[in-house]
Amino acid sequence: MTQHAIIQSPALDQLLIEQAAAIAQANGVQRISKSAARLLDVANDAETLQALTDWGQARAIDTAVVSPGCKLSDCKILAMDMDSTLINIECIDEIAAFGGVKAEVAAITEAAMRGDINDFSESLTRRVAYLNGLSVDVLQLVYDDKLRLNPGAEVLVQTALQQGIKILLVSGGFTFFTNKLGDRLNLTQTLANTLEEDGQGHLTGRVMGKIIDAQGKADALEAFAALHGATPAQTIAIGDGANDLKMLGLAHYSVAYRAKPVVQAQARYALNVSPLDAVLNWFDGA
Repeated sequence: MTQHAIIQSPALDQLLIEQAAAIAQANGVQRISKSAARLLDVANDAETLQALTDWGQARAIDTAVVSPGCKLSDCKILAMDMDSTLINIECIDEIAAFGGVKAEVAAITEAAMRGDINDFSESLTRRVAYLNGLSVDVLQLVYDDKLRLNPGAEVLVQTALQQGIKILLVSGGFTFFTNKLGDRLNLTQTLANTLEEDGQGHLTGRVMGKIIDAQGKADALEAFAALHGATPAQTIAIGDGANDLKMLGLAHYSVAYRAKPVVQAQARYALNVSPLDAVLNWFDGA
């Protein structure tokens, strides 16, 4: 079976391309852009492909093995996590900063994303409790002052939409942020947790309804795929934390973005140095 390899890095020079081509035993090279190249008809054995991956990791180069001829428009859905994936922050940590408890909350967030805490719902309940009494106005402040789209996010989303791909933003975070991002980016559907308010402009430190955890994300993607008639082979899913693993397992194009080791170990693809729109280079055009 013929396979190509895509190598990507902000500092991808000709010497690095030649090194990669030699390791992968490529039969040719195509330059995609200043930061990306396609190695044609690479060796298909696991040892060679692992050598290419190891070489890339040692040099801050993202590598991906793909089937030739696949077009972006062959895909039907794109599912994305929000915090530290679509956007640059963990929203709950930044909300907690207004209460002077960012360190405490961030420590739990980090442990949950690494997979050290198996029960995401329990970890979220513990973190949200720290927000009790905070003004709901801090949510808007976090959105305005701290939240930014990660590099390449807007290009990836807009290009996918132009190709008719439906986009699901599913998060263990909060609807305040997913709703705004859904409107801003014209996303097909968003799903997240809702922070409870006391009716007097303050957070209660609780989440309303059933928490969207790892299984909740997977269930949401399954339902979204069924709604739009998408198979795993037609699905792209991107995440960074342990609570994304079940969702990523439902997609052929499972992408670990700046992800924890447990996620990189299980996802088919990883973007450690490249922007989100580097995903587009895995396809032979639209």
